[in-house]
Amino acid sequence: MPQKSTPKHIAVAGNIGAGKTTLTTMLAKHYKWTPHFEDVDHNPYLVDFYEDMHRWSFNLQVYFLNNRLNQLLDIRSGKSTVIQDRTIYEDAYIFAPNLYEMGLMTKRDFENYASFFNTLRKMVNPPDLLIYLKASIPKLVDQIQKRGRDYEENIRLDYLKRLNSFYDKWINQYTDGPLLVIDIDNTNFADNEEDFAEVVRRIDAQIHGLF
Repeated sequence: MPQKSTPKHIAVAGNIGAGKTTLTTMLAKHYKWTPHFEDVDHNPYLVDFYEDMHRWSFNLQVYFLNNRLNQLLDIRSGKSTVIQDRTIYEDAYIFAPNLYEMGLMTKRDFENYASFFNTLRKMVNPPDLLIYLKASIPKLVDQIQKRGRDYEENIRLDYLKRLNSFYDKWINQYTDGPLLVIDIDNTNFADNEEDFAEVVRRIDAQIHGLF
């Protein structure tokens, strides 16, 4: 078991292009935490989804939910501190309801999915600390273009805007545990050592306040 002064589960949340994977990688190295990444390269639905969202939305969301649940079970049974790239909440509170509201998931599928998530939620613990990367649409677009993933070229601006609205709503109502919000528009932790040091300082303050 980890020492009492050590958190077991840190989660990094944020919209597409916010920098979750980069920050997860940097924090894992700094704190010697075990990173859990979202495996976009081996996702069997992602390319199909971006080409035909209506057809593949439910399949994709169930795939994500199953993956995330497996990660949470691994965290619970493991001994190391894990930092997780994206959370199970984002699938349920941001992506699935957004697809439903856009008419890209049927009411029947959405209600089935939401019911399934509510069942799973009773079985898992929230993270010891949730880090939310808050970013404006221009910043997200800039970072998405920089990384140049082919399937992300089809992401529409209104899609990103809607996701950001869902993120703001979720974070404003988040009460499941400690929360740290990092404003990405004013923090370049990837390229600026002082900015990264400030992120670490804020995380240290949160962790010391917890344990």
